[in-house]
Amino acid sequence: MQMDRVTEAIAHFIGLFGITIEEARLREAYREFEARKTAETSIPDLPQEHVPFEAPYQLLGYEPGLAYQAPPQPIIPIYPAQNLAFNRLEVPLGGRYDPLSGESSLTNVIYGGSHRILLPEIEPVGSVASYLFQEITLSDDDYFGVGGHGLVFSPDAVGDSQLAALAEDAAELMPLDELEMPGTAEEVVAFVKSAADILNALPEDQPDNVTVVKSEQIVGSFVNGARIEGDIPRFEDHHSFEDESEEESQGNVQLTEHGVEIDVSVTVDTGSNTLVNNAILKNYWTGAPVTAVMGEHVEINAIIQVNAWCDGDYVSSAVGDWIRQSDPTQSFNIATFERFGDFGEQNSTLDPEPDFPEHWVVTRIEGDLMIMNWLQQLTLMTDNDIGILSSSGVTSRIYSGENNAYNDISLEQIGFGYDLIIIGGNVYDASIIQQLNILNDNDLVGAVNGFETTGEGSLSTAGNLLWNQAYIYNVGDADRFEAMPEAYRQTAEKLAAGEDYINSGVLSDSAFAGIGALRVLYISGDLLNLQYIKQTNILGDSDQLALAMDATKGYPGADWSVTTGSNTLANNAAIMDLDALGKTYVGEGHYSTEVLIQADIISTEPDIWGQNPDALVNEAVAFLDDDMAGADSPDYVPAHQGEVDYLHSDGVNTMLG
Repeated sequence: MQMDRVTEAIAHFIGLFGITIEEARLREAYREFEARKTAETSIPDLPQEHVPFEAPYQLLGYEPGLAYQAPPQPIIPIYPAQNLAFNRLEVPLGGRYDPLSGESSLTNVIYGGSHRILLPEIEPVGSVASYLFQEITLSDDDYFGVGGHGLVFSPDAVGDSQLAALAEDAAELMPLDELEMPGTAEEVVAFVKSAADILNALPEDQPDNVTVVKSEQIVGSFVNGARIEGDIPRFEDHHSFEDESEEESQGNVQLTEHGVEIDVSVTVDTGSNTLVNNAILKNYWTGAPVTAVMGEHVEINAIIQVNAWCDGDYVSSAVGDWIRQSDPTQSFNIATFERFGDFGEQNSTLDPEPDFPEHWVVTRIEGDLMIMNWLQQLTLMTDNDIGILSSSGVTSRIYSGENNAYNDISLEQIGFGYDLIIIGGNVYDASIIQQLNILNDNDLVGAVNGFETTGEGSLSTAGNLLWNQAYIYNVGDADRFEAMPEAYRQTAEKLAAGEDYINSGVLSDSAFAGIGALRVLYISGDLLNLQYIKQTNILGDSDQLALAMDATKGYPGADWSVTTGSNTLANNAAIMDLDALGKTYVGEGHYSTEVLIQADIISTEPDIWGQNPDALVNEAVAFLDDDMAGADSPDYVPAHQGEVDYLHSDGVNTMLG
């Protein structure tokens, strides 16, 4: 039967509605079926675990002045043994013997009358060697021309000969530079021995600019060769890392009753470079309250600091009425030697009848133990700028320096501590810091013929800072050394023969009072401890500037500010080295030397320019178009006297407003 459109639409709707209702009924039935099926599944009960909790330590109140001492390793009773006579059984490291079952396992056990005693297991410390090199090189030799002067300035570029000459003079005051970096244990021994021979041969009688201090022990601070009892200079008082350009970047346009006024000025800074090397080295790899060395003990601590610079400036008489910044180049060599070794109070006991250890555990190192950190930092930068400037009636700011270079290393090594360290060979211990700054800041500021100013002017060609600061801090008294007692010698010989033997005279040493079980490290070879930091900054900042007039109006009333110096070269290094936590017994003698070298090299040769700066500038100045100057007029003619529209040259980023 054919239906009309309305009837057909109603029929379709009724059919769709019926299908939807049927789907809902099926969904409801399916859910009921699934729920019934799930309910029939048996789910086991969750397991209940009882976690024991104990807090055996009682928190006490604060006790001021209490020195912390690590608790001794526990001697733990495992279970009693019945009907067995008292007996002492010494078991090698890594083995455990059960007298009841006769089985072995991986624990140290000593069996005595009524208890089986568990000794602590200790790990042998391993060798460590770090070689870290940081290097920054930058060449920022700019050429620029600013203003409508219509000239080109083409002087001879400053080479590296002056820097090379300064480096050669400084090398003579750094005697350890001839030694090569060691790579093996044998080379470390040779390095320490050679360094000791070289430093011992240094004469203390030196020129006025060089200070050499040698002694078995140096304690205190030195600044530029003089011992300082009070506070040493602070770097923050001489240099700030904060950005000082915000004030210079203020607006240069003002609205006045006469209209818009523009700050007519020229500001140029071709220096203000900052080079910093910073290294902090902390070595706490291993130590003990008692150290016994069968061989000899060699110790070296040395700080070598050299500042070398040349700051010969040649300035035009045309700026003689400008304000000259009077800050000269400053040089600081600061060194501090310090020791901590007051372990007597910490290692003493208040018990009138202290308990001494009856048991011990020995861990072995077959061969040498090497602890070496070799850190080198180098920054090499040249910023020899050439520029010609004039005022064009606007604000001109030119910054062709202000380069920053930072090398930074912070290294801390923490290993294992023992109660007793016995060394079958020798000890070679050296902490060395070498610091060098080299600066060449010979600036030329000359004026082209006809240059004149009536505005305010300021000029700074010096104000450099050369800073070396070094700090060596040793943990261990310098007078802690004593001759080897017979009990320690016998113990070392037995250990060398492969026995885990500790003499009763060693166990009764007062340093071990109150220790439950003695933890012993035996090194069959040498103990090598070399901590070395070398830092070098080299900067060439010899700038050549020509001052000229604008080719159209001249603008003699412009304000000028010229800076070609204000560079900072800084080295900062610190070594904190753990030598010993108490006494050191030596079988074949002890050799110790501490050396300080501080030097300033101020060079005035060779004379780079050595003549009138204006003459040098005019010899190197040429017109962009030779026809503009006229065939018979080699001298510069200020543009405000002529009628030629000269070109405006600007080769760097400037701000003109």
